[in-house]
Amino acid sequence: MQTGTLYIVATPIGNLGDITIRVIDTLKAVDVILCEDTRVTQKLLNHFDIKTKTLSYHQHSDDKKVTEIQQLLEQGKHLALVTDAGTPGISDPGNLLINQLQAAIPELVVVPIPGASAVITALSISGLPTDKFLFLGFPPHKNKRKKFFQEVADSKHTVVFYESNHRIEKAIKNLEEVLGNEKQICICRELTKKFETIYRGTILEIIKMDISQKGEFVVVVSTS
Repeated sequence: MQTGTLYIVATPIGNLGDITIRVIDTLKAVDVILCEDTRVTQKLLNHFDIKTKTLSYHQHSDDKKVTEIQQLLEQGKHLALVTDAGTPGISDPGNLLINQLQAAIPELVVVPIPGASAVITALSISGLPTDKFLFLGFPPHKNKRKKFFQEVADSKHTVVFYESNHRIEKAIKNLEEVLGNEKQICICRELTKKFETIYRGTILEIIKMDISQKGEFVVVVSTS
């Protein structure tokens, strides 16, 4: 029996209008959709009248779940991997699953179905240098947080990272501590959503702004 194909499918980061025709066609065609959270993905599927079966796969999934996914592929089933929003494998355990499956099934074909990515979306409107950049995911909550921001300061290239609404104010202060207050930054809040807001300026100017601490944030930092 021929091994199934694994599709890595990017979904909208907020605005459902950003979905691609190819994403819809792929999600309808596969046998099973692997989801970070089946409840979140089901809302997307319902919106586009996609009836495909879903199966949970996330950062806490154990080896038993990976084996189950492997067996489905070995049975010739075609699978799509999605995250709650954006591109799987970017600050997401999808890359680990791909690595494990390719090791177990050397002939496995993995197909990218590109689409939205909060990292690229934020960079595209930042106005900061984007020919080279460093993506660092989320800063640690406590331990190693100081080391994280020192890595930002030490970078020779534009840095991008995610931050939660609970710590965005703290992150700005952390940037001031390591970079001073004259470096240019761009803070993107709720990208592609109804209350999307873009804040640009020096760190000092950003500190003086009334930044809503609701939603999801992407921070772009010019270290040059």
